Amino acid sequence: MPQVRVSNIFLVGPMGAGKTTIGRQLAELLRWEFVDSDHEIEARTGANIPWIFDIEGETGFRQRETLVIEALTQRQHIVLATGGGAIMRAENRAALHARGTVIYLETPVERQLERTARDHNRPLLQTPDPRAKLTSLLAERDPLYREVAHHIMPTERSSARDVAFHILQVLGLR
Repeated sequence: MPQVRVSNIFLVGPMGAGKTTIGRQLAELLRWEFVDSDHEIEARTGANIPWIFDIEGETGFRQRETLVIEALTQRQHIVLATGGGAIMRAENRAALHARGTVIYLETPVERQLERTARDHNRPLLQTPDPRAKLTSLLAERDPLYREVAHHIMPTERSSARDVAFHILQVLGLR
């Protein structure tokens, strides 16, 4: 099989999949820049995501997210951790798929619950039944993660560093 030239790695998957943690590991190993699209949105707006959701709603947040993804995917040699819902818009999926190698960090709901239990910076989980919300989101988004992904990487039983090394191995970068 011919060697594929990888100029960017874009991580997609549900909240709690480890996109930021694994992304930092990958960037460190590759000596590339790491960017988290949610953190970039907060930096550009000067406001946190719950506040953006409160003031602009999810639609306003998604518009901001699309602008950030459009800009970030133009860069070279970055590892980008996207927000869990970034794949909801077709234009985001197209930009991600065309401009880098997309890795879907596949994570079961039970693991997502463990990883997000104490995180109050996730507006979609501010609900009486986070398990039901995560289950519903995964049912809706899983087909889109699979559509945009070049590779699917299970994360349930591995450390972030092990997943990062496995991604590099699959991509022929280590």
